[in-house]
Amino acid sequence: MAEAADTQGTSPSPARRWLRRTGALAAGAPLLAGLLQLPAASEAHAAEKSSLVEAGGSGVVDVALDSLTPGVPTDGDTVTISGTVRNNGKQPVTDAHVGIRVGGSVSSRAAIDAAAKRGAFNQYSDGTEVGGKYVEKFSRLTPGVAQSFSISVPVKELDLGADGVYQLGVSLTGRTAATPYERVLGIQRTFLPWQPDTAETKTKTTYLWPLISTSHLMAETGPGDQQTPVFQNEDLAHEISPGGRLDQLLSLGKELNITWVIDPDLLASVDAMTRSYRVKSGNETTAGKNQAVAKRWLGGLEKAVQGEEVVALPFADPDIASLAHNGKNVTGSLSHLKDATDVAADTVETVLHVKPETDFSWPVDGAVDPSIVKVATSAGADKVIARSDSLQDTRNLTYTPNAARPIGGGTTAVVADARLSTAFQGDMTKADNATLAVQKFLAQSLMTDLQAPDKQRSMVIAPQRMPTASQAQTMAQALTALQNGNWSQSQDLSAAADAKPDPNATTKVPAAAAYPSSLRKQQLPTSAFETILDTQVDLNRFKVVLTDKSRVVTPFGRAMNREMSTSWRGRATEAGVYRDSVQSYLGTLTDQVRLIEKSETKLSGRSATIPVTVQNNLVQGVDKLVLRLTSLQPKRLEIDGKDYAEQTIRVSGGHSQSVKFDTNANANGEVAVEAQLYTEDGQKYGPSVTFDVNVTEFTPTVMLVIAGGVLLLVLAGFRMYTQRKRAAAQQAEEEGTEEETAVEETSDTAVLAADGLKQESRARSGEDEPGHPSDPPTDTALESADPSGTGERVDR
Repeated sequence: MAEAADTQGTSPSPARRWLRRTGALAAGAPLLAGLLQLPAASEAHAAEKSSLVEAGGSGVVDVALDSLTPGVPTDGDTVTISGTVRNNGKQPVTDAHVGIRVGGSVSSRAAIDAAAKRGAFNQYSDGTEVGGKYVEKFSRLTPGVAQSFSISVPVKELDLGADGVYQLGVSLTGRTAATPYERVLGIQRTFLPWQPDTAETKTKTTYLWPLISTSHLMAETGPGDQQTPVFQNEDLAHEISPGGRLDQLLSLGKELNITWVIDPDLLASVDAMTRSYRVKSGNETTAGKNQAVAKRWLGGLEKAVQGEEVVALPFADPDIASLAHNGKNVTGSLSHLKDATDVAADTVETVLHVKPETDFSWPVDGAVDPSIVKVATSAGADKVIARSDSLQDTRNLTYTPNAARPIGGGTTAVVADARLSTAFQGDMTKADNATLAVQKFLAQSLMTDLQAPDKQRSMVIAPQRMPTASQAQTMAQALTALQNGNWSQSQDLSAAADAKPDPNATTKVPAAAAYPSSLRKQQLPTSAFETILDTQVDLNRFKVVLTDKSRVVTPFGRAMNREMSTSWRGRATEAGVYRDSVQSYLGTLTDQVRLIEKSETKLSGRSATIPVTVQNNLVQGVDKLVLRLTSLQPKRLEIDGKDYAEQTIRVSGGHSQSVKFDTNANANGEVAVEAQLYTEDGQKYGPSVTFDVNVTEFTPTVMLVIAGGVLLLVLAGFRMYTQRKRAAAQQAEEEGTEEETAVEETSDTAVLAADGLKQESRARSGEDEPGHPSDPPTDTALESADPSGTGERVDR
């Protein structure tokens, strides 16, 4: 005990404490001597006893500490410890009692870690029991049954000496049938920080209070012109509802001196929930009903942050490490980080009406390497929140240096303390775990101040990004005790970053090989950034044809920010599903502007028009689209005298438009024609439509052949008619006079000759002659001067 005190540089314990403990040892000496004089037959029993005593609480009785108040006592206080004891053995424990033991003070932060891990009971390190009335007795502990206890001890009875961190044990002592002598059957240890007077130099402490969630909003919006936001589910509503995780963080944080660290995406999502919104349900969406919950939470947050420091992370909290290791070489990835940073301040100011700090970057768990630092600062941040288990001390300092460290290039690493930052990462739903975590946190904080009591230092604590509700409650309990203590004072993160760096502190960023493999396994893969690039390419092609680009660019830009979120770590499957949903929905929108499929088109004239229809099912109009119609056999069918023709089109939202192209046929038969939409810069838009044009026009050669055939038919008919007339004339000659017959024949011949000439003239000019029963059917329809309709058949 004295050696430990000398090592720490504190004064020895009071004489009363020394006499009490040495007296207890002296009183135990005769018992120990008697045990050593046992006959050989009882050696096995003695060995069993020794093993049980050494094992302490290794399985006989479990002692749990559910509360310890106050966590940081001062003169005149009474310490109350409550908890439970459970007999894990097979035999009942009798004549048992729970007592409090005060061990020696620890000498360093590493000693606190070591003491917390020690399992076996040790009479010397665990100290003697504070006897008298400060125990709770149990006549019998039945196996498997837990029983509660509560003991209150005035601080003066604990015999605490100089300022320091003391080991505090709660032990159960009792008997069993197999070993009918009193021994320690279980013990639980914790720490009691002791700083009754105000420290001459307090440690300035910054505690980051993160309001960060997973990605909830989708790129998809509801039907209609209002762009109603669509949520993946109602998980966010549950988080901000009374008792939810984010509700707990808000209600607890507003009572503490903290620095709020907020993801703007969370604010944007809750703000969207205050109005009409929809929730994804399979392939459909349903109306959301938590507007009142969102308004209440957002209103409470706005009040809580007024006058407080707010640090805004880039929108959707991008995974800096994944970007540095797997995404920086994928085109456009760094530009998404820049966009996320640029929109952060506007989002926070719009929703909360406070101006945030935006020059901080926070890689996962504060783990850094040169590439992470380079990417983190590429978007404008000049301060990187690191952690001391990454940027480790290499100079064996006996104290914890200031958080601020210059690491070159005008960049400051704000190094959070690893021990304190990870203090509440376990299961804090169990009261025992929470109590031990709080006391260890307070012990580490006090020991930091005691390392160099005359040296002013700034410390930063950066807990897990998304603490559970129970973790948040435990954090708040520890912070409340710390802020009521006598060795720490609160400080904003900006002040900690601006503090004078310790010249002895490590400033060298560790190499990439030192990056933890456990974190590297959780990173977004390169394929994730390639998918984001594909989405961006499709978006660029789509947005240029829109009359109101912001309706698409903004929601999809934010969706791509969410695809890079740190919250996807450990959720690779969900991340992939989200990326696919964004890309799929963009494809669905793009397909709303398309060419209508065409069936075979017939051209029955040498020159004709071909209509092609473009349909726009978007809410907004599209323009600057170019429709190109290409003849795949230009020697047979020309379009505007060439192999293809183009027209720029504009289609209003919810409408279709038909575009007509002039064609010239040089041959009969089917000709394949392709219609394709392009953007103004020549990029294809959507799939092409290919259809056949069936040309049935009569060429001049064919017309001459037909005319010749008609002439022959006319001459043949004339000959037959002449023969019949001659026969009739002969018959009339027999019946009438020769002169009358001659006159009639001459007249008929003239009429026939005139008719023949008239028919020949009409055939050559292409005019139809009056119908006649023996005439052949007409091959070509009358030419119309009216414009063709929008149907598939075009006649010219």
